[in-house]
Amino acid sequence: MQTAPHSVAMRLATHLRGDWPYPASRVPFFYGWAVALLSTLGFLMSIPGQTMGMAVFADAFIDATGLTRTQLSTAYLIGTLSSATLLTRAGRWYDQMGARIMMVAASVGLGATLVYLCVADQIAGRLSDLLSIAPVFISFPMLAVGYFGVRFAGQGVLTSASRNVLLVWFVRRRGFVSGLRGVFVSLGFSISPLLIAMLMDAAGWRGALLWMAGAVGIGFALLAALTVRDHPRLCGLDPDGAAASPGSSNSSAAIQDDWSLAKARRTIVFWIYAAALSVHALFGTAVTFHVVAIFAAAGRSRQEAFAYFIPQAVVSLLVNLSASTLADYMRLKPLLLLMLAAFIVGAVGLVNLAHPAGYVLLVAGFGTGGGLWGVLSNLVFVRQYGALHLGEISGLNTSLTVMASALGPLVFSLSLDWFGSFDLASYVCIAALSSLLVVAAVVRQPRDVRP
Repeated sequence: MQTAPHSVAMRLATHLRGDWPYPASRVPFFYGWAVALLSTLGFLMSIPGQTMGMAVFADAFIDATGLTRTQLSTAYLIGTLSSATLLTRAGRWYDQMGARIMMVAASVGLGATLVYLCVADQIAGRLSDLLSIAPVFISFPMLAVGYFGVRFAGQGVLTSASRNVLLVWFVRRRGFVSGLRGVFVSLGFSISPLLIAMLMDAAGWRGALLWMAGAVGIGFALLAALTVRDHPRLCGLDPDGAAASPGSSNSSAAIQDDWSLAKARRTIVFWIYAAALSVHALFGTAVTFHVVAIFAAAGRSRQEAFAYFIPQAVVSLLVNLSASTLADYMRLKPLLLLMLAAFIVGAVGLVNLAHPAGYVLLVAGFGTGGGLWGVLSNLVFVRQYGALHLGEISGLNTSLTVMASALGPLVFSLSLDWFGSFDLASYVCIAALSSLLVVAAVVRQPRDVRP
């Protein structure tokens, strides 16, 4: 009797690693397109764990807990950095347990953490009264724990699993399908703050958290459990839609030269791409976080600051879809060099934002670089190192980018506090990007071949 729950869990895990509860090969279309839809939904369901999702609740958390904005930001920083330290291990779990189990677990974990955040201030208040301790000493660590949960489950595991599961279902059209997903994800991310704010107006901030918890922790978790499939070969299919034949394990996808994380991280190419993706995470998050203050320092209004995201998103979407399609027929190194150059252009525009040309450079540079960042973050590691250890390899990269995104706002804040402007931080980023551009240009990438 004591082993029954364990046996049930083992049977469920076995089902989730296979072609259950219905054969995916029997549907009247290639099931990879269903996985593409589920991958897109997985990204969108991670929004409560993304910066733009949690930022909407900042003022509500401040009012409910009595924390200052700096204290709340510090709790967010601690939670984010703590979550980043576990993402490489989570990538190893992905390789061992598969996408479906990880997507379900991450969805349930994210939903549970949102419920926790809904009542964290009330629990903190009761503990404060019970222990006669100032509320800040309880609210601060409790929010840090909540931020750890949403960042680890949402921005970390759910995002990575949703990205990686699609990559094994398409090979020849991998870039195009990833780019198509990126269009819908970018649009969803762009409008999500407005939608969450509308939900808060209708249901209150606690109600909004509970609605999102139900959507991701129950709704999407069940959908993923029933419909996600880890790999086409588990379903009698081959990538891109061909029916698997006997001996299909001899296909090019099956005999791909897969590298381990230990082997991949000994190559300078891995660190070039990881550093390039991380610098953008640092720079882009900092600009987003401080956008009103940055535009005000340049003599521009709050309305102009928020309006900046619209043309930048349009450029990013167009570049992402175009470059994703081209990536199916070309090497990735030219896209890396163009991305770094575009970010340098955007950084120069940021420093000269007071001038009309500076705004144009900022939009064009960050829009182009952001679109290319989406392409490379999707494709580079599976093409360089194969799919067998993709979770662990991409998990290390995700860990680095999450850390960078957490540090970016602080770096720019210190630049403003110590030197009176954001310019020094921008110049440091320009120097880092320029150095990476030179190194990336001269280092050979023998595994970067045309598909």
